[in-house]
Amino acid sequence: MMKNRRRKSSDVSSAPRIPAAERLLVELVPELTATRVLCTSLSRGQFAKEFAAAHAEAHVHCHFFDVYLADEARSLLGKKHANVEVACAADFPADEFDLVAIPVHTSGDAELTRELLQAGHIALGLGGRIVASTKNRDDQWLHAELRKLFPKVTRRQLKAGTVYLATKTAALKKVKHFDCEFAFRDGGRLIKAVSRPGVFSHRSLDAGARALLSTMDVRAGNRVLDVGCGSGAVGLAAALRAENVTVVAADSHARAVECTLHGAALNGLSNVTAVLDATGNSVESASFHLAVGNPPYYSDFRIAEIFLLTAHRALKRGGRAVMVTQHAGWFQQRMNELFTEVRCIPYKAYTVVTATKK
Repeated sequence: MMKNRRRKSSDVSSAPRIPAAERLLVELVPELTATRVLCTSLSRGQFAKEFAAAHAEAHVHCHFFDVYLADEARSLLGKKHANVEVACAADFPADEFDLVAIPVHTSGDAELTRELLQAGHIALGLGGRIVASTKNRDDQWLHAELRKLFPKVTRRQLKAGTVYLATKTAALKKVKHFDCEFAFRDGGRLIKAVSRPGVFSHRSLDAGARALLSTMDVRAGNRVLDVGCGSGAVGLAAALRAENVTVVAADSHARAVECTLHGAALNGLSNVTAVLDATGNSVESASFHLAVGNPPYYSDFRIAEIFLLTAHRALKRGGRAVMVTQHAGWFQQRMNELFTEVRCIPYKAYTVVTATKK
């Protein structure tokens, strides 16, 4: 049985709420031993924080793909936990670890989870252990995925969910690749793009991007900002639309930045750059002629607000903002407050909202 399963550290109550799957791993900390730890987080790195506090001799690498979440984790950890390294990158580091901890969200990206589990196995040294968790007490899926990688998987069904433990006994015989190269047409031109699990609209061009392509007007000499670029498909198309166009693509997800740059290389484009940015603050002000975006719908429009403020600050006077959405009412109202000449253009199930900076 798991010992001290309900133990809480002295400062957990003052920390942000811990997702159930990550709390299961936190409660496992007293029985885990390791000096090199790799973990992911569903929140702000709470497992990393608790493990580092309990094992001062350990070095904990807490890995994020999204720079906003990584910055939130750094804020939570502060300077108290010098043995925790918070990183944001497209892949796990190439170092060797003796413990990997992965909390899994029940409604998360299945393909991304498969890739993380495989990457966790690769990161372990022989004899190293993986611990994975889900809040689903009746889980079968995560168990099955782990059994594809490890010869023996211990399953602990608890009141709050399920925890799995396994040990690496040999290297994988076959490593699966999850990245995807796909092509799409923009007018008469065939454009190549790359995507990976975790990047929006993995493996295909989504209908929102197609709506942007159908309405954006890129002119010779334009500087174009692709806000929340994802795979970079829209930015790559913009870079090929006219002569002397330059494109800056920005996204908070490290894999989105990687995919955009890879796509630019595939198409022989030297006029596309990409930046890792969750706030838009790294984007040069008043220097773009066109800003395009396909904001996500979650977060009660908070992320959409960042898209619009970034576009407004980045555009020159008279520059154009082009946003695609299925919630035109909010965008029309907010863009009327920030811009002028606001227009709504229907495109199938979407609306493209265009506006001009005053």
